[in-house]
Amino acid sequence: MQATAYICLVIATLCWGGNSVAGKLAVGHISPMMLTFLRWFLAVALIALISVPQLKKDWPIARKNLPLLLCYGAIGYTLFNAMLYSAVQYTTAINVAIEQAGIPMLIFLLNFVFFRTGISLAQCFGFAITLVGVALTAAHGDLATLLQLQLNRGDGLMLIAIVAYSLYTIFLRWKPRVDWRTLMAFPAFAAMLTSLPLLLWEAGRDAAQWPDQAGWSITLYTAIFPSLLAQILYIKGVEAIGANRAGLFINLVPVFGTLLSVALVGETLQSFHMVSLALTLGGIAIAEIGRPKASAPTVPASPVD
Repeated sequence: MQATAYICLVIATLCWGGNSVAGKLAVGHISPMMLTFLRWFLAVALIALISVPQLKKDWPIARKNLPLLLCYGAIGYTLFNAMLYSAVQYTTAINVAIEQAGIPMLIFLLNFVFFRTGISLAQCFGFAITLVGVALTAAHGDLATLLQLQLNRGDGLMLIAIVAYSLYTIFLRWKPRVDWRTLMAFPAFAAMLTSLPLLLWEAGRDAAQWPDQAGWSITLYTAIFPSLLAQILYIKGVEAIGANRAGLFINLVPVFGTLLSVALVGETLQSFHMVSLALTLGGIAIAEIGRPKASAPTVPASPVD
């Protein structure tokens, strides 16, 4: 079961790495809030095609947990992606990649502060190794570059995104016992609704941009892979091995983002890319092997009344 969870989390982070690249490619083809809204509008339509019978079956439980399900969509889906797509308009890829690596650390911290979740020295060491790997990728092999970083508006937006996704991950411990289609449908619908005011705000500033052909391709990708596939796999991963351990895999996102940039944008693959990937995967392995033996392997679901 744990091997399956690892595969789910790796594929999820691969999709999210593609989402980071999509956000960069979207500049000039579709505006950030337009992309956020259309992404979830299409995702809701796709989910509806396969979920209506199951939604009716799960409605009694979903109704009791509706505020929580809607909160998942507003925080983990809308807020995170709106901030990420906006951040790439103002800050560098180096800054964004490094800042995303703060998500696992914040998950560890929040779990310890609020739930006293045990953390071993091996997990701390593993996290440090993965962080070095992420920093090496972000700095394109020159760690001295990190000393020259300057915070700007985009960095502030990414900090909001980091907090949002960390809270979403923590809140998954209370997810209701419903089918995965239901667990996707209600948050996605909430994401669509909560992204609409952001789109109206963007339009009010005359900054909204309807997608061109390339923009529609990017929108379709984000609607299918980061929005549906990755979210489903991440939920399954958190359910199987817990938020602390699953959160560590998020460090693969900037690594995959770099590798996908090589394939899609035409950047040159260099040796530090492979070293970074080895460090990140090695850190995850160390944290997994050295996790506290007494820690619960699953995220508890909220009780069904």
